[in-house]
Amino acid sequence: MFYQLFFKYLVNVFQPFSIFSSIPFRAVYATATALIISLVLGPFMIKRLKQLRIGEHIQEEVEKAQQHNEDQSKAGTPTMGGILIIVAVLISVIFWARLDQPYIYLMIFTTIWFGGLGFLDDMFKISKKQSLGLRAWQKFLLQTVGAVAIACYLYQWGPAEANDTATRTALNLPFFKHLQPNLGIFFIPFATLVIVGSSNAVNLTDGMDGLAIGCTLFVAGTIGVLGYITSHNVFAEHLNLFHLPVGGEVTTIFCASLAGAGLGFLWYNGHPAQLFMGDTGSLPLGATLGTCALLIKQEFLLIIVGGIFVAEVLSVIIQVFSYRTFGKRVIKMSPLHYHFLLSGWRESKVVIRFWIVALILMLIALSTLKLG
Repeated sequence: MFYQLFFKYLVNVFQPFSIFSSIPFRAVYATATALIISLVLGPFMIKRLKQLRIGEHIQEEVEKAQQHNEDQSKAGTPTMGGILIIVAVLISVIFWARLDQPYIYLMIFTTIWFGGLGFLDDMFKISKKQSLGLRAWQKFLLQTVGAVAIACYLYQWGPAEANDTATRTALNLPFFKHLQPNLGIFFIPFATLVIVGSSNAVNLTDGMDGLAIGCTLFVAGTIGVLGYITSHNVFAEHLNLFHLPVGGEVTTIFCASLAGAGLGFLWYNGHPAQLFMGDTGSLPLGATLGTCALLIKQEFLLIIVGGIFVAEVLSVIIQVFSYRTFGKRVIKMSPLHYHFLLSGWRESKVVIRFWIVALILMLIALSTLKLG
């Protein structure tokens, strides 16, 4: 909105308005805008959710572990705080992104679809007064429908390098940059897997104060930087990446808004949490990160920088497989962060150490830009 207003229409009246064409300038203010919105609206939302008695229901094993470690009980803490993140992100994006870019609307669709699904799931949990909402197949089906729609759009009209439509379905491999396989029609199931997988990965990680949103900030920051790099021909050519101008405009501005909203949410979600994001926040966070990675052809780098999320998913898969096959648990409880909680670590220690690992993974991911 500000780009159209100040740069396109008023720059001839006042030349300094040309600054609004700068992606870094708008990214900084997108972050600040989303941060301020989430900080200002946070207390109102917490108060309103308490009035509506929309509180979190905690698994019995986790509740016992928290009491054993002398951590504060979370039962009854307001949930569905993801609404706060979604509102802050969407307002910031509308203000600071170029609204003549169709991929902005793709990101808005992704946020609303998966946010709506998460909202529905949270409402079922609240109505049933338990930690389970929609059935697994129902959630997976609705996730897949949204992801397939996004994947088909990217397959048909996704960003391409120098109008070369073949690059639409090509992949960038972090350690083998000169190897860029083209998936063709198989790009659709691949993109669907990326979106659904990342959405569920963040959802599984969301179980401790500040854990999911803190790790999300590292991933969003990395993808935002990569988006800006891919939008510049010189940088992209030097690092042997696809040159995708859409990366800077859409991915960087969106991830900047996401980072700002996440920081504001973390203000209220830090231990001891006053507000939980619920599936309303975790599902769209993961889905939008996956979609951003697809837009800039960094799907495999997402696995590295989002290693915490990957580990959480693998811990669940391995635990379920081992228990159903051999009748034994590999770890004390899945997802992985609960294993450390049941091992005697205080929640704050688990979260901070996971953040440290997320930071290291971010540095590793950025370092691969010079490899291959």
